[in-house]
Amino acid sequence: MKEKLQEIKEQAMKRILEADNLDKLNDVRIAFLGKKGELTAVLKSMKNVDPKERPMVGQMVNEARESIEKFLDDTKKKLENKAREIQMEREVIDVTLPARKNPVGHRHPNAIAQEEVERIFIGMGYEVIEGPEIEYDEYNFEKLNIPANHPAKDEQDTFYITKDILLRTQTSPVQARVMEQGKLPIRMISPGRVFRSDEVDATHSPSFYQIEGLVIDKNITFADLKGTLGEFARQLFGEGTKTKFRPHHFPFTEPSAEVDVSCFKCGGKGCRFCKGSGWIEILGCGMGHPPVLEMCGIDPEEYTGFAFGVGLERIALLKYEIDDMRLLYENDYRFLKQF
Repeated sequence: MKEKLQEIKEQAMKRILEADNLDKLNDVRIAFLGKKGELTAVLKSMKNVDPKERPMVGQMVNEARESIEKFLDDTKKKLENKAREIQMEREVIDVTLPARKNPVGHRHPNAIAQEEVERIFIGMGYEVIEGPEIEYDEYNFEKLNIPANHPAKDEQDTFYITKDILLRTQTSPVQARVMEQGKLPIRMISPGRVFRSDEVDATHSPSFYQIEGLVIDKNITFADLKGTLGEFARQLFGEGTKTKFRPHHFPFTEPSAEVDVSCFKCGGKGCRFCKGSGWIEILGCGMGHPPVLEMCGIDPEEYTGFAFGVGLERIALLKYEIDDMRLLYENDYRFLKQF
């Protein structure tokens, strides 16, 4: 029995040494220590051993089992360490490689244009004031010298909620509300979203953004208006930008004008961008109409002022040479990531 146990032990040690991975090592464990293993078979044959020799044989079997188990455990640790080293070599991370960049959102062209316009006018001493998008007819039309029979009040052009409440068609109502407060002088701009019943196309939308400005003080003249808008155009489009004022009509200003700037693509020589004229229309303006001042509680004999309005989409389209207004609202990431 002693010789047989020694032989089993030597065979087990040899097989353990030959095992070069954990799976083979587990096969050795099963072959010698499993339910049908060779050492287990010796234990089952103990009934055939002389009762006097059973304690000694049992001790020899346990010693053989302990030796085999210890060698198995030691070898298992070595194989696990070796497998871990191989895996680490395969999965080496080069910390000097650039990291994968997370996608970052981009600012909308309208937001960029609005912040740029606000920066320019704040630098001139203006304050930014916002107002409600749902407005009373009184502030949107009547206080701006737009009578009840004016075409702009037609339901085909304006979104009415009730007879007296509507979605504002301009940000001028904010100016009327500020003038009513009577805190003079006034130097303000009012950015915001406005609504008009327009068909969607390359240059029109039922919802778009405007920035309108207002100055009310003593001894304000048209020269102040020209100087202000001239400086605004130079800061927005470049130092060499020139302005041209063309007579126009607005119910809330008198006299009124539309303002063109010299084409910043061709320098005023004429190109496809300015349609050969050398000029590009950007905004409307004029001197505060006396009836508008009176309706808002301001004495037109003592105070004068001027107002102007520009579409933010118009600024974005010109500044970034975008030819279709619809691109601003399609939320196409390929388009927006350019800004």
